[in-house]
Order: sequence, then C-alpha cells, then structure tokens
Amino acid sequence: MQNEALGRLMVGAGVALVIIGLLFMWGRALRLGSLPGDFTSSGKGWQVSIPIATCILISVVLTIILNLVARRR
Repeated sequence: MQNEALGRLMVGAGVALVIIGLLFMWGRALRLGSLPGDFTSSGKGWQVSIPIATCILISVVLTIILNLVARRR
C-alpha cells in the first residue's frame, strides 16, 4: 500500500514539473508577467515588477486543478 502511494506521489510530482517546465517555455507566448494588471516600474539601474494579474490567474487555475484532483478521491 505504501508503494502505491509513493508511486502516485512521484507521478504527481513529475506531472507538476512538466507543467511548470512548459510554463517556463511558453511563458512569453502566453504573456505571463505582462498581462493587464501587472505593474512594472523602472529607473536608472533598477526595475520592479508586480505581477498581480498573473498571480491571480495562476491561483485560479491551480485552485480549479486541485479541487478536481481532491474530488476524484
């Protein structure tokens, strides 16, 4: 029983890593970090970025995914 749980955990971690990797690869194409509602301010030698809209979008997507996974059990 423990081996089955460990296997599921490893598969879940692998899927999560693949999804994170795809987000890094396609992040620019998806405009993550430059959505309307993301604030960027820069000056001479500095830059501050506050990705509020991107954080909200990621939060909503992860909440939906985790709720679907939790209801399957």
